[in-house]
Amino acid sequence: MKNHVLLKVFIALALGIFAGWITGTDQAIGGVSYVNIYSLIGQLFLNALHLVAVPLVSASIILGAAKMASDSSFGLLGIKTFGFYLLSISLAILVGISGFFFIFSEISADPLASMSAVNPAHALPVNLQPQAGGAFETFTQILFRLIPSNILAAASQGQMLGLIVYSILFGFFLSKIEAGSASVILKFWEGIFQITMKMTYLIMTALPIGVFGLVAKVTATTGLESIASSAWYFLTAIAGLLAYSFVIIPMLLIVIAKVNPIPYFYALSPALFTAFSTSSSAATLPITLECVEKRAGVSNRICSFSIPLGTSLNMSGGALCMTVASLFIATVYGVPLNVHTIGLIGCMALLTSMGVAGIPSASLISVTLILNTIGVPVEGIGLIIAVDRILDMLRTTVNVLGNATCAVLIARSEGESLAKELVDFKSQAGKLPTSF
Repeated sequence: MKNHVLLKVFIALALGIFAGWITGTDQAIGGVSYVNIYSLIGQLFLNALHLVAVPLVSASIILGAAKMASDSSFGLLGIKTFGFYLLSISLAILVGISGFFFIFSEISADPLASMSAVNPAHALPVNLQPQAGGAFETFTQILFRLIPSNILAAASQGQMLGLIVYSILFGFFLSKIEAGSASVILKFWEGIFQITMKMTYLIMTALPIGVFGLVAKVTATTGLESIASSAWYFLTAIAGLLAYSFVIIPMLLIVIAKVNPIPYFYALSPALFTAFSTSSSAATLPITLECVEKRAGVSNRICSFSIPLGTSLNMSGGALCMTVASLFIATVYGVPLNVHTIGLIGCMALLTSMGVAGIPSASLISVTLILNTIGVPVEGIGLIIAVDRILDMLRTTVNVLGNATCAVLIARSEGESLAKELVDFKSQAGKLPTSF
């Protein structure tokens, strides 16, 4: 992506915030409210991104799995991939727990207790109404997502986890069939991948417009007033996301990968801006692939496998916010936070984050499962819904950052050389390749 396109994205963000703040939800033009216009612009952009997401995920993983299945290092690479995913999510959960107790230890119980008098159930969406079940039911739901009965239905419903598992199996056994047939099928999926990437380039020309519509809608409908009632949760979650992004991630890059974090963040900036504005790691997938492979220099062999896989399995930002949200709601409802409860919340956040769809506000569903498990009324999620849309933009950005970082760590563990600017600590970010 050219530098002037990044400048356009910055301008679109600023204009979106200003326009949403000025118009709010009441202003209209020609009988049509501005917020509906913002929503139309943003939704069209999201639809366009989701349009290419499923074929791109399928083609990318099938090609990556097929290449690695014919490579003796397939098993080791798979272990490394899942190992780095677990490391990334576990560190995020630990940051969330530490941040919660660091900030909330300074707060009187009175402000939190007063919040429990509020009836949060009135704001609870229909799909988040209280459900029966516990840890076993949660586990079975994850298994059903892993092995859906109808792969086409799962793909149409955005259940990426099942699609990813199917694509891995398809690609793995593709390398085991007769060479002539395998070659034809590989060419087909290579064509699908190339076509969807071309479509992605076209869609990304509208990135600044899409960013404007999405940000303007959020600003107009949410405003700053909604943050007040859940300010401590909001601030704790933001502090955790910032600590993870600017302390944990740079530490992993420097210590394990020997990568300079400053040009690395610059190389990922198109994907991070897209993640922030769309609140969807699945919609951001095409841009993430392009940034990690073309700008950061990670090989297609690793990118085509780890990045799409991490879109559903490596939700570090989501896991961090789930942890903080569950601890916050449990505190409001007077649940004692002993070692057992904290450990259960952490384990549930780890498991459920791996089954979350890469779509806006999907983490809320996982929070309800955690609350069910620790015996807290699911209505308590109404305490955080007011600020969730804003946090969703931030945690999605962290999800994409964590996923891309795992790909870089895997590449370095495989002995790959990255873009020169990333491994040269004396370089300047402005010298990075700017092709997109």
